[in-house]
Amino acid sequence: MTSPTTLAERCAVADTCATRLALRLPAVIDDLKNSTELAYTAWPDRLYVIDREGRVTYKSRPGPFGFKPVEVEQTLKRLLPAPAAPAQITQVR
Repeated sequence: MTSPTTLAERCAVADTCATRLALRLPAVIDDLKNSTELAYTAWPDRLYVIDREGRVTYKSRPGPFGFKPVEVEQTLKRLLPAPAAPAQITQVR
C-alpha cells in the first residue's frame, strides 16, 4: 500500500481506520511532511536480547514492522536451558 499523497487521501485513510477500529475519540491528522511524527517519535525502535555475559545476541530490524517475535523466541530458546522433564511417578502395589 502506498502512502497518501494528498491531505484528502490521508483523511480518508484515517477515517477508514477509525471506523474499522470503532474509535470513540477524534483522530488528529498529521500534515504531509509528517511534522508531528518527526518531532515526537523515537524511531527506530528495536527488540534486543542480551545474554548472561551482556552480549547482544539478537537485534531486530527497526519496528514496528521489523519486529519478529518468532525470531526473539528462537533466540531465547537457544540461550535458555530447556525445562526439566516431569518426574516419573512409580506406583507401588
